[in-house]
Amino acid sequence: MTTDSLASDAVATAGRPHLDGKPGRLTALVFYALLATGLLFSAWSLIQDVDDVASAVTTWTPFLLLGVALLIALGFEFVNGFHDTANAVATVIYTHSLPPHFAVVWSGCFNFLGVLLSSGAVAFGIIALLPVELILQVGSSAGFAMVFALLIAAILWNLGTWWLGLPASSSHTLIGSIIGVGVANALMHGRDGTSGVDWAQATKVGYSLLLSPLIGFVFSALLLLVLRLLVKNRALYKAPKTRTPPPWWIRSLLVLTCTGVSFAHGSNDGQKGMGLIMLILIGTVPMAYALNRTIPADQTTQFVVLAEATQQSLQRSAPGAAPADPRPVLSDYIRTHQVTSALLPSLASLTGSIGSEVKNYGSLARVPAEAMANVRNDMYLASEAIRLIDKDKVGNFDADTQARLLAFKGKIDDATRFIPLWVKVAVAIALGMGTMVGWKRIVVTVGEKIGKTHLTYAQGASAEVVAMLTIGAADMYGLPVSTTHVLSSGVAGTMAANGSGLQMRTLRNLLMAWVLTLPAAMVLSASLYWLFTRLF
Repeated sequence: MTTDSLASDAVATAGRPHLDGKPGRLTALVFYALLATGLLFSAWSLIQDVDDVASAVTTWTPFLLLGVALLIALGFEFVNGFHDTANAVATVIYTHSLPPHFAVVWSGCFNFLGVLLSSGAVAFGIIALLPVELILQVGSSAGFAMVFALLIAAILWNLGTWWLGLPASSSHTLIGSIIGVGVANALMHGRDGTSGVDWAQATKVGYSLLLSPLIGFVFSALLLLVLRLLVKNRALYKAPKTRTPPPWWIRSLLVLTCTGVSFAHGSNDGQKGMGLIMLILIGTVPMAYALNRTIPADQTTQFVVLAEATQQSLQRSAPGAAPADPRPVLSDYIRTHQVTSALLPSLASLTGSIGSEVKNYGSLARVPAEAMANVRNDMYLASEAIRLIDKDKVGNFDADTQARLLAFKGKIDDATRFIPLWVKVAVAIALGMGTMVGWKRIVVTVGEKIGKTHLTYAQGASAEVVAMLTIGAADMYGLPVSTTHVLSSGVAGTMAANGSGLQMRTLRNLLMAWVLTLPAAMVLSASLYWLFTRLF
């Protein structure tokens, strides 16, 4: 080995962050105290919600299933935390903007806040990918087989790629698992496998997962080039020779963007677990969670009037007799997107039925426990049918009818698409805890194995800024994107733009993980779904 190479290795070692330190006792004590407080709050809230409905407990089986399913769902979020969020801290650690363990705790806290303040749009966008018949029967054995299969498949693939140090996407994995269950369910019922998935929604999600890494690569590279034109401080574009922090303004930018990426990751990725947990709750304790019982009773009159007006508008737009049971017509339309002459009369009939049920009960809080699941299923069918009718431009409605349809959809979404605070707290704890436990493997890959040189200050800032903005925009539009793909591709883009060189072996492994994740997750979840339906 030459003197130059030895000197180069010495510089690289001097600039490498110290990753093997351990948090202090006080930090660990605070962490476990907060963890215990959050878990106790979640457990207490769940017990209170079940007690408030005053329904007699005849068997403990649903609660046993609920406990197992919640552990698996929170396990997915835990793995998601140390698999995905490590990307958010890699840049601040390798630019020495924050000490490693402080950065991890900081990121975990803002993951927590991101989950708590999330909108829920991504959560229910994920649920829309699932087969409609399984959503309507989520409390059945097939419904539990679906939830268990897709979550366990996602956990297994995430753990495998984490063990290999590959920044694969938890979002990508979960989408693949959902598609696998949908295809398997269709084939097991003698239908074409393509009929088991809402491909329009899957395509929308697929585009977001496909384009987000390209956006990360291109815009991070462009931002770095712009920075080089505007800021002439040469130290920003060279690998740190010691563990000295960067200039205050770039350090502030790196900490700010790390915070933003962590918050955006919690807000986006945390919702995936929330949506599945809500399905689990609806299937096991529908009397407490099938409908939003917190909606004020004084809104019942407005709901009933709007339901009656919407029914009348639909009947004027599409006169005709509805079948005795309109639900199969709407369910088939949601699954196949095939418009029949009975579609709009069926929607009018179900809309009137929903309005009558709510009117008879007086408010959602007074719906009896045994009717909760059925009322929710009717509302879910109506909401999804209106969404697709609006999207497919079915009916050629006038402006008043269109406005009533969308207003009615908004009302029933308020009644069915809600996430209790304790669910957000539980998911936030799992995600934040995962962030603080298994971060090192992915951090080393992002910081050392994408480019041939140590990450520079400017590269870290460029990749983080683009990742923060991309994930934040996706969250606003309800699109699930991968923190992993956006940030790792952003780092690769800055390496290319800076002339630092890329480690092709790592890039090949990243590309292989990206290509294999979808089919691997599909095969895993489809196999597990088939197995579980035989076992349960």
